[in-house]
Amino acid sequence: MMGKAVAALLALLLISATGTKGEAVPRSALELRCQCVGTHSRFIHPKFIQNVNLTPSGPHCKNVEVIATLRDGREVCLEPTAPWVKVLIKAILDK
Repeated sequence: MMGKAVAALLALLLISATGTKGEAVPRSALELRCQCVGTHSRFIHPKFIQNVNLTPSGPHCKNVEVIATLRDGREVCLEPTAPWVKVLIKAILDK
């Protein structure tokens, strides 16, 4: 009896897992929470960065968030106070 219940639960979990694609939920300006849980401060060469999204602090989040999209599609939250990130942001803003 217990084995059937475990098998049924496992089957339900497998069915629900096949329906998900593992993609990030699109961000919207109306989302009222921080996007970055942690930040990355080690240098990333600019040739590996495809796009940088700078989100100022506001009612959604008290932190300035710098999210870099890498060429391989990964998104990395950068530490805005790191010297190399400051140079990157300045270069982007000067364009």
